Amino acid sequence: MSTGSSAPLVSVPLVSVKDLNVKFVSRESTVNAVNDVNLTLDPGEVLCIIGESGSGKSVSMRALMRLLPERRTKITGALEVDGKDVLALKGKELSAFRGGLASMIFQEPMTALDPVYSIGHQIAETVRRHEGCTMQKGLERALELLELVKVPSAERRLKAFPHELSGGLRQRAMIALALSCRPKLLLADEPTTALDATVQIQVLILLRKLQEEMGMGMIFVTHDLGVAAEIADRVAVMYAGRIVETGTVQEVLNSPRHPYTRGMLSSTVHGNMRGKDIEAIPGSPPDLRSLPTGCSFAPRCRMADDGCRAEVPAEVTLGPGRIARCFKLDETAAPKIREPMPA
Repeated sequence: MSTGSSAPLVSVPLVSVKDLNVKFVSRESTVNAVNDVNLTLDPGEVLCIIGESGSGKSVSMRALMRLLPERRTKITGALEVDGKDVLALKGKELSAFRGGLASMIFQEPMTALDPVYSIGHQIAETVRRHEGCTMQKGLERALELLELVKVPSAERRLKAFPHELSGGLRQRAMIALALSCRPKLLLADEPTTALDATVQIQVLILLRKLQEEMGMGMIFVTHDLGVAAEIADRVAVMYAGRIVETGTVQEVLNSPRHPYTRGMLSSTVHGNMRGKDIEAIPGSPPDLRSLPTGCSFAPRCRMADDGCRAEVPAEVTLGPGRIARCFKLDETAAPKIREPMPA
């Protein structure tokens, strides 16, 4: 019988990304797509990465899955999923990692699904390869998965080809495929962007329900702040390949500290804005082939000064799990006059 006090349990992150840099190299130029990114994801947690198009969100997710073209891509830093060094995986280990330990839902299922095989065949083949079962067992599992993601007439849809399904049903089939081998980590790359509002909310509710039931960790990529408010536990804001702010969904969306986050919220339409002007962020995101000296957001920031343009701001810890990259954090500490985002 132990007489001493038990040591506190330490949570081991499901995902750990440290100093991630991704460059696309060609004869003409070098694109600095991801720059010094650090993030973690705990088991069973949902992290939303938000930002404008071209901010590096999808590239980060593809780097985590090792889906970027090796000949043109230079990746540095550390990527770990469930204790595995992702950058060291090769051959069969990498194949087992994709789909087994980690799966990805892509933005456009019509290009992610193979057009020459039926939905049932694609799901069954994935199960067969990872679990070593027969094709018949794989088809039985495929039917269970289509029913799980609420595909109507699931048995008939097993034989359907991707082009025979609507956008919403294709996305549900893509989710079923991603969940086929019960992954610990699910990456969702803007999976609702091409869907209408009604189907979008159905897919979001379904994803959150499945994530909770299966105990998966999930990283959800979006540029829609409303989606982040609906589904996230934590939020990471990305701009020009860098994470500029992180925190809980309530902290980031209701008390933003980085000027870019504040600008995104000001330019978002919500229910209490009737008769008010939208405060759009001036200018455009920088060219990732030639990032400006200093803070990448400085050319668009109303608060920027010469110091912002001379040096890249370091990460500043504002509280447990709360980080921002900005020289003006003292000035952004005051609460912003705005209606809070729903969480």
